[in-house]
Amino acid sequence: MVAVLAEGRSRGTEVVISALTIIEAVHARTNQSRLSRLLSGLRVIPVGDEEARAASRLPAIVGLHGHKYAIDAAVAEAALRQHRPVVMLTSDIDDMVKLCGDRVRLVAV
Repeated sequence: MVAVLAEGRSRGTEVVISALTIIEAVHARTNQSRLSRLLSGLRVIPVGDEEARAASRLPAIVGLHGHKYAIDAAVAEAALRQHRPVVMLTSDIDDMVKLCGDRVRLVAV
């Protein structure tokens, strides 16, 4: 993943991440120093009231419901707000296809 992000930056691509993705990705073995270095090269998108309200509408629009989709909906909402073209690296292609449709190119990781 580090190499993929470095490649994007070397091409002049803005690499963004939802603040919620950081929470989702961190675990007991996370090297905090390495994580900080990685995040310093990214634009972290906050999730405020407006973003949360927009994200809360996405699952219902596509027939999903429940807390299982909360973070995915916030990440999808952030992706949909970016300037096109948008490429999303995700381990959850199925849900992201439903939430983003064809407006975001999805790449499985």
